[in-house]
Amino acid sequence: MTLVYLEYDFKISPLQPTSDILIAELGELGFESFVETETGILAYMLKSEWQDQNLESLFAFQNPDVKISWTRKEIEQQNWNAEWEKNFHPILVGDRCMVRAPFHQPEAVDYDIVIEPKMSFGTGHHETTHMMLQHILDDDFEGKTVLDMGCGTGVLAILARKSGAVDVEAIDIDEWCFLNTQENVERNHCPEIKAFQGDSSLLKDKKYDVILANINRNILLEDIPTYADCLNKGGTLFLSGFYLDDLDAISSKCGAYGLEFEKNLEKNNWVAAKYVN
Repeated sequence: MTLVYLEYDFKISPLQPTSDILIAELGELGFESFVETETGILAYMLKSEWQDQNLESLFAFQNPDVKISWTRKEIEQQNWNAEWEKNFHPILVGDRCMVRAPFHQPEAVDYDIVIEPKMSFGTGHHETTHMMLQHILDDDFEGKTVLDMGCGTGVLAILARKSGAVDVEAIDIDEWCFLNTQENVERNHCPEIKAFQGDSSLLKDKKYDVILANINRNILLEDIPTYADCLNKGGTLFLSGFYLDDLDAISSKCGAYGLEFEKNLEKNNWVAAKYVN
């Protein structure tokens, strides 16, 4: 059966920081994929998951100096490819890692990652994914066991594996992301990565040297105790998907479970933080 998605085309003026705020709020409502455009964002959600929402009640709409308008249409799942091909451009992270689509030409970099995102989140274009990729490049993954929680396209798991991780697992609650991760793992010749569909309940009795979780503030706060329990002594936790204003709350929760803040990256008010066990 072909899945039907709703596409919301938001026109935003001025674009920032309202675009980022709106993406975060729409994510809380269940929108699962976003494309940033020159005039705003495209937001996608399964039609079957939609519940009548008053979008104008969102915080992003409350600034009188910002204008937001939108249109809505239905699209079939397979139509997504044409949309992201129009908007997806290769990105370079730290001059060492390129994330590109299959139709882009490779360049001479340490890590060439080919991603076909479809309806999944995680092409490297969003600040949170970009910063998490940078954290991986800056850290030592050689011989490590790694979890990519909320894996989306699987791009973080793939870079971790290419950076020397020996045992990598990728988990996402969304079936489409789970399947997309499997496709991208095969596309990047990383058969060692194991993908699973589910949530943090799958982590019982699991242990990792590194956990990567790029999700959102509320889920992170809920799952930090589980992450702490799953980290080996001396392990590392990388978290993103939240704003600078949320860093204190995230760090406080980590501290309560023995995870010490080490550093964070910041881009357009988004944060990716590193904690050590």
